[in-house]
Amino acid sequence: MTIYIDIIIVENLIMNYIILYATGLISKSKKSYLRMFLASLIGAIYATLEYALKVNIYSNIILKTILSIIIVYVAFYPQNAKKMCKQLVLFYVTTFTFGGIATYLIYVLKPQNIIIKNGMYVGTYVLKVIFIGAIVGTIILAIAFKMAKNKLTKKDMICKVKIKLNGKEETVEAMVDTGNMLKEPITGTPVVVVERTSLYELLPKEILNNTESILGGDFEKIPEEIKNEYVPKLKLIPFASLGKQNGMLVGIKPEKIEVINEQTEEEKNAIIGIYNKSLTKRGEYKALIGIDLY
Repeated sequence: MTIYIDIIIVENLIMNYIILYATGLISKSKKSYLRMFLASLIGAIYATLEYALKVNIYSNIILKTILSIIIVYVAFYPQNAKKMCKQLVLFYVTTFTFGGIATYLIYVLKPQNIIIKNGMYVGTYVLKVIFIGAIVGTIILAIAFKMAKNKLTKKDMICKVKIKLNGKEETVEAMVDTGNMLKEPITGTPVVVVERTSLYELLPKEILNNTESILGGDFEKIPEEIKNEYVPKLKLIPFASLGKQNGMLVGIKPEKIEVINEQTEEEKNAIIGIYNKSLTKRGEYKALIGIDLY
């Protein structure tokens, strides 16, 4: 069978791109299509060199790891070692899942136009297998990760949130709410819902005690000095939960917010949503964060 180099490049480029896209989807990372394309191209070039030069590049585990790190770094540009490790693990999980499904499909379907050469599947039928494997793999991974999230115990879902505002810091207990998909509508920034009573050390009481008036556009109860300093920083956040349909929260962007659990302390980009009532009857936690911030 005659195999053309350009076919190998295209097949590997598409396969790598699908894997990276699925990895970004699962990890909820910011996706740059150009960066993912460049990373996919790097992988495709390596695969082509292996085939053309008949050199088993992938037999060396060190080279495998280096190539994976380069691909993940180029595709997602992780900001720290923790995020890099997370992306790398998810990349491997996605790769192994898709590869296993593709191999199974080739074994079951036994297409005549696919051969194994230099440790690589090549042939005119490969693209069809890639697309089928990608669809099935994405569904399997989505279900698996959803099941894993649902198995989080209540203890696992409690963490601490450290908020810095106006040069002061306050740490509150927070629950990881898988249903909290609240975003600031203009920027799409995730919202951490915090009880008003936990914010008196960070914000003036004239703001906290008059959030309902602020939502209605009434600022008469707020002193002029405080109004001039804080009102321009406030944001309006619509929500349809927390026991109320079509509600609004007053929000503000903190100087810094960190999510702390037993193992890590990581700074996040988030907005504080001021909640006027208690989130629990027993006071187990004072804030709600989405799973994407945990």
